[in-house]
Amino acid sequence: MIIELPNTTVSKISRALIDVREEGGAVALGRVLTLVIATHHGDEELPIEAANDASREHPMRVIVLMFGDRDAEPRLDAQIRVGGDAGASEVIVLQAYGDAASNTESLVTGLLLPDAPVVVWWPDNPPVEPSASPLGRIAQRRITDASTRPYDKHRLAGLGEHHAPGDTDLAWTRLTHWREQLAAVLDQPPYEPITAVQVRGASSSPSTALLAAWLRLMLDVPVDWQYLAPDEWHDGIKSVRLERASGEIVLERSTPAIACLSQPGQPDHDLVLPRRTLRECLAEELRRLDPDVLYGRVITEGWQLLGAPPAQEEHG
Repeated sequence: MIIELPNTTVSKISRALIDVREEGGAVALGRVLTLVIATHHGDEELPIEAANDASREHPMRVIVLMFGDRDAEPRLDAQIRVGGDAGASEVIVLQAYGDAASNTESLVTGLLLPDAPVVVWWPDNPPVEPSASPLGRIAQRRITDASTRPYDKHRLAGLGEHHAPGDTDLAWTRLTHWREQLAAVLDQPPYEPITAVQVRGASSSPSTALLAAWLRLMLDVPVDWQYLAPDEWHDGIKSVRLERASGEIVLERSTPAIACLSQPGQPDHDLVLPRRTLRECLAEELRRLDPDVLYGRVITEGWQLLGAPPAQEEHG
């Protein structure tokens, strides 16, 4: 069910939500958090779809905040989605124009669930310092995505420079399965120390750099990492090579969904290792509302230890 509320106010939206619940169209009980999505008109449906899917694991209220023409007459249009149009959540879509968009925080504070954590997600074009932004100041967790606009080879360095506890990025979340596979390999005999690491990935994949920074921080060895040209590899991480005395451990994608694991003295294994969906990444981030300490160390300490790749200027 979708309810349109043109030229409205925050108090009218709140009353409409109460009316919807009283009519039995939605139940507020069991909502565990408020997710605020800051995006732009025309780009909102994909994040809303991901949030609706994730809400089946994390029932929540979703507030989607968009800004129209800043020079237009002040106006706030809203849409309430419940039931089949909102998964296990209730979705409030706000479109603010003119002076109505001047106070971002006031647009959402009156719609937050009481006594529930707040998570803010910028699917693209996040503020330079998320924790200092109006929305970031009211949130326990702040989610960005370095693989989306703006496309800037220096963006990861900026994430580290402005990092605050509670910040995270979906480029890091996409690494979970890669980190699990590499950790599992190193938990097996012969337990020899790693002496060098090589990481390769697509120029559109900041996850490549974060994986290299994680390995540099965790293993304390030199890491040779590069972005590949699009004609060599076009999406995501391509390969990781770990060198030790008995030979190389290689985890390398042959296709975007399949990776081959090669180890000395063992047969090769094909592993299903596709790029994670937006829904999977968002759901994982919503499972924890405390600061991701490891991500903080990787984006600050690990990134500083890593240094820029030779290919970054050409392909980044």
